[in-house]
Amino acid sequence: ERFVVGGIHGEDRLVGDWVIAIGTFERLYTERLDTMVLVKGKEGVVPAALRRAVEGAVSAFPNLDVQDQAGFREKQAGFVDQLLGLVTALLLLAVVIALVGIVNTLGLSVLERTREIGLLRAVGMTRRQVRAMVRWESVVIAVFGALLGIAVGLGFGVALQRALAPEGLTELAVPSGRLLVYGALAGLAGVLAAVGPARKAARLNVLEAIAYE
Repeated sequence: ERFVVGGIHGEDRLVGDWVIAIGTFERLYTERLDTMVLVKGKEGVVPAALRRAVEGAVSAFPNLDVQDQAGFREKQAGFVDQLLGLVTALLLLAVVIALVGIVNTLGLSVLERTREIGLLRAVGMTRRQVRAMVRWESVVIAVFGALLGIAVGLGFGVALQRALAPEGLTELAVPSGRLLVYGALAGLAGVLAAVGPARKAARLNVLEAIAYE
């Protein structure tokens, strides 16, 4: 088939790469399944009245969804929100795994430094100071990991936005407040992860710890 180009459009996210007349489509294709129908009201028609008219015209087809431009944007944003929800769930799973890793790391650290902790206790360090030492070590590990994850995530986010810029993702939004909250929660998680190892370090017998090989 030979066609005459009637125009060139730059945005193809809604109507696709090319557009042909309905009569030409019905003549060349056997598929008769419409996925989207765009309606444009005449000049002077109230949008609310147009919507009621369209809803009345498709009332016999309950599977059809009538949307205006705002509703269409909201539905597309809903897909993004679902994706963000999935990413957040994966983030929580990663946090749980990280906390287990911190607990194991601190437990091994206390075991390997049993003699050093005993010597510190012998020269005057209190049990409270030992617990604080272990807690601060845990907080440093958690916050450092969170900052590293934020930096890597921002890098991937910038790269992804630039790669998808031709598809319409032209704006990069950095949720600074949420990232600060995540950093603070990482420090709190570090404190919680240090409860067991810190208590174990504080309860070490001083003489047995000094003699530990």
